[in-house]
Amino acid sequence: MELPLIVGVDGSDSSLLAIDWAVDEAARLGVPMRLVHASRWERYEVAALPGTLDRPSEQVMAQNIVGSAAERARLRNPGVEVSAESLPEDPVYALLRESRNATAVVTGSRGRGELVGLLLGSVGLGVAARAECPAIVVRGDKAGLHGGHERILLGVGDAATAEEAVHFAFREAESRGCILDALRAWRCPAHETTDHPGLADEPERYHEEQASARLVAVLHDAMADHPDVKVRPATVEGTARKVLLQRSAAADLVIIGARRRHGHFGLQLGRVGHTLLHHADCPVAIVPLRG
Repeated sequence: MELPLIVGVDGSDSSLLAIDWAVDEAARLGVPMRLVHASRWERYEVAALPGTLDRPSEQVMAQNIVGSAAERARLRNPGVEVSAESLPEDPVYALLRESRNATAVVTGSRGRGELVGLLLGSVGLGVAARAECPAIVVRGDKAGLHGGHERILLGVGDAATAEEAVHFAFREAESRGCILDALRAWRCPAHETTDHPGLADEPERYHEEQASARLVAVLHDAMADHPDVKVRPATVEGTARKVLLQRSAAADLVIIGARRRHGHFGLQLGRVGHTLLHHADCPVAIVPLRG
């Protein structure tokens, strides 16, 4: 049985966008959808009078939020299996626990009650940084949110972090029947020795060829496993965060891998992850190495 797509909901406009996006995603992948609303409403509990059915107002509001979210999801696509639950917990903790057995976990870009000036809410950032499955933050313009570009953008970094992200990207492109742009950025260091024969005459060409060779190697197995996916590998000079951010304007989803930090709890997102999560023009998927 396929693992569910987990969606964090809180009643905010951002959350509603995430629900709509996630319903379409669940339908494409053929997986069930589980809506989770978490808040510490137990702190508002007061003793109800004996013999009454009164519940704390915060708990009632939480159940209304998750009930409305489930109704919205079912109306958008009745064919998607939907379940929902309200939990009296910290949202980040609850969604991280859910991520242990999930196809992916989806959040909006900013939660209810968070400051308008925030580029990314604390829940979205906390989940993206530490989830044990792919974490998707739904953000961006209308074209990106509604799949109008018909292309997925994969940022290929170190081979150590790329494997799961590559697998995830090919599955996404296959389920959507769209183009997969696989990109690796490269730079020519300002100060380097020219002892290597390839660096003596044309250092730029050497670095580009190295980047191209690494990109082909990383994509090789996935391309063989998914022959129907149209892949467009490309190497581009520049920093990865700037190149991917610029190209996110023409993508429906941008995907990168993430590395676990030894001896630390969570993922090392780095500049690329933080830049995309805060500024990308389309939804962003952070894919960790499992295990």
